[in-house]
Amino acid sequence: MPNANEVSPHALSQAQQRAVSELLRVSPVADDLARRFQAAGFSLALVGGSVRDALLGRLGNDLDFTTDARPEDVLKIIRPWADAVWEVGIAFGTVGAQKDARVGDADRSLQIEVTTYRSEAYDRTSRKPEVSYGDSIEEDLVRRDFTVNAMAVALPEKEFIDPHRGRDDLAARVLRTPGAPEDSFSDDPLRMMRAARFAAQLDFEVAPEVVKAMKEMAGRIEIVSAERVRDELNKLILSAHPRKGLTLLVETGLADYVLPELPALRLESDEHHRHKDVYEHTLIVLEQAMDLEQDGPDLALRLAALLHDIGKPRTRRFEKDGRVSFHHHEVVGAKMTKKRMTALKYSNELVKEVSRLVELHLRFHGYGTGEWTDSAVRRYVRDAGPLLDRLHKLTRSDCTTRNKRKAAALSRAYDGLEERIAELQSQEELDSIRPDLDGNEIMQILGIGPGPAVGQAYKYLLELRLENGPMEHEAAVAALREWWARQEG
Repeated sequence: MPNANEVSPHALSQAQQRAVSELLRVSPVADDLARRFQAAGFSLALVGGSVRDALLGRLGNDLDFTTDARPEDVLKIIRPWADAVWEVGIAFGTVGAQKDARVGDADRSLQIEVTTYRSEAYDRTSRKPEVSYGDSIEEDLVRRDFTVNAMAVALPEKEFIDPHRGRDDLAARVLRTPGAPEDSFSDDPLRMMRAARFAAQLDFEVAPEVVKAMKEMAGRIEIVSAERVRDELNKLILSAHPRKGLTLLVETGLADYVLPELPALRLESDEHHRHKDVYEHTLIVLEQAMDLEQDGPDLALRLAALLHDIGKPRTRRFEKDGRVSFHHHEVVGAKMTKKRMTALKYSNELVKEVSRLVELHLRFHGYGTGEWTDSAVRRYVRDAGPLLDRLHKLTRSDCTTRNKRKAAALSRAYDGLEERIAELQSQEELDSIRPDLDGNEIMQILGIGPGPAVGQAYKYLLELRLENGPMEHEAAVAALREWWARQEG
């Protein structure tokens, strides 16, 4: 596949047509499905992101189709053919299916969506789009978000349909709307966030007239449900170039509505410039955290990197000696993270993980050059729990100083902390720190039944375990009896 930056749009157009034709030729699934629609008196076309990705040489297992058949007819055609069918999106004209097939030399499980020609528009008082069905593919394509997503390949004849010159924009790596951007964003305000998301995913530029409309209409995003906003934000954050998308959200004012804590980081510098640009620092931390990912994009880590300093604006103080302080910004930031993520309808588990990482991200800075006792190291591991690996990455990413000596010293210190953790883990099973006596043993030794005293005893023994490491059974029993005697006294 030619590089879009190395060939003319015309040459690219011809090469891409050949590429799409070849991809479809080796994919009997699309033609097979198209013939079934044809036999029933309907048309079918590969459309949108599937065509775009095919032209970019990155078509995966998700195939999007459009048709003049109504959803009930789509179900009749697709049910006998697919391995699984679901109707989750049928209210919006979309039928989903799974088809397991041999494609080329590989067995693939294709995720298919077939959507009836349609047009969408938002009522200014409604959070859900009103769906009306169309009768032509041209009508369907003009309502789509961007020209690079408004291309189709009619099947099985392989006719390329591109009324809005999406191929040219794909070659130029630019995002434009098929019609006036104001009309597009009025129909579905979420498209403004999709512009930022596609810029981040594809590393494309957004056309000036589109950016202008985003700035003018940013407030319209409030009509969109939190769930839809969250899903677009996730795709942006998990993309290859999240800085690009996030910067666009901030510069257009969209972030003021969907993630106001981010633009709030653009603190004005004090006259002596004694604190760094927190906004720019945050974007660098995000990129450095991405560099440490080992098993693909990590949403919890990236969100923690993005939000780790959001408590700074609220805690900023100008001290008498001219310094700027942000005391307890990690605690304030954790609360703000929980509030924002809850408003965006994130799962309770993810909210808990990310806010905990924000709360713990400064803990390492008390380590100094290794002054922590083994007890302090155990508590660090205990407090991080299953988030320890992410905390390691977040803490390392949080170093953005240009002072090479300082950066090297911090890196060496964290290397030392990780070595001590590994050493203690090999000796003590730090991942599952618990008292040397369990609840049943506590009740048996003290001769008591279930109740608050058991929990208090357990907590006391856990503190001993953290402070001193593992204890022999007899020593643990003696310590428990001494504690109990003090309670009774």
